[in-house]
Amino acid sequence: MTTLAPDHVRSPRLSGPVWLVWRQHRAAYWTLIGLTLVGVLVMVVLRGQMTDYLNTSAPKSGALPPDFEKYSGRLFSIGGYLTYVPALTGVFLGAPLFAGDLESGTAKLVTSQSVSRLRWLTTKLALTAVLIALSATALSVTFAWWWSPVRGRDDTLEWTSGVFFDGTGPVPVAYALLTFTLGAAIGLLLRRTLVSMAVTLGAVVAIGLVWDRFRLNLGHVLTITTDRGIGPDSPQPELPAQAIQQGQGTSFLTDSGARLDWTTCLEGTSDDRAQTACLESKHVIGYAMDYLPVTQMHTMQWLATGIMLAGTAAAVLFVVQWGQRRLL
Repeated sequence: MTTLAPDHVRSPRLSGPVWLVWRQHRAAYWTLIGLTLVGVLVMVVLRGQMTDYLNTSAPKSGALPPDFEKYSGRLFSIGGYLTYVPALTGVFLGAPLFAGDLESGTAKLVTSQSVSRLRWLTTKLALTAVLIALSATALSVTFAWWWSPVRGRDDTLEWTSGVFFDGTGPVPVAYALLTFTLGAAIGLLLRRTLVSMAVTLGAVVAIGLVWDRFRLNLGHVLTITTDRGIGPDSPQPELPAQAIQQGQGTSFLTDSGARLDWTTCLEGTSDDRAQTACLESKHVIGYAMDYLPVTQMHTMQWLATGIMLAGTAAAVLFVVQWGQRRLL
């Protein structure tokens, strides 16, 4: 049996449409890879500095040192930069993906060869989407690893913040894919690179505003109550660890289970006794407070991921159908 010498063994290489797409967009792809590696390296270094500080300065009680603000500020700053990843992928990778080829005439040249429209569309989408998914996953995992030593140890690092909810778990990957495919669909429709980038930016900003407004609606709000009376000496609800209060704060609970706003009986009263007497006349027996427990975080993230991936699938379907019918 004849074996090939090492010099004759060919390493795997890209070929066909995959090679063409990589060659065409290699500058954007290498930029994405490079920025991802830089981001991961920066977070690894900053996490090491934070853990070294905690090991030498953290009190035995487990609480964070009083001067931890510098390190929490770094977490928020880097996390804030990561929230721009979906916008960047949509504007700089999604919008020019097809618009650039349609504007320059490359699409007509490619599809006039042996490559079908469907194969050209899916190859460009798939290769770019894989790189985006790998990049977002690397950043998400590293950021979650950085956050893990101080998670739940400070109220300022709450999990419902967009920095941590959108920057960890599967959400960053799904979010980036959604904006990328949306940008690709807009570019295919408008056929002009700069116009497509501008429209994509507006669409991504609009999605972000809506997402920030309704993110917490994915969770199931729970209520904790007390029934030991009201007043300065009566206990108020104590939330579980890392739970996030919802609504306008503590409300009053009546013996029928109804809830009254915290401003009840404030008008026309001059002291606490008068307010207490007013509330007792309304059969108030304690307090109630709404909250989201931290145990719902992963469920909410996966629900958000499902919604975003559904939007991604819709955008991909549009690209495929529109591209095959009205590409040129």
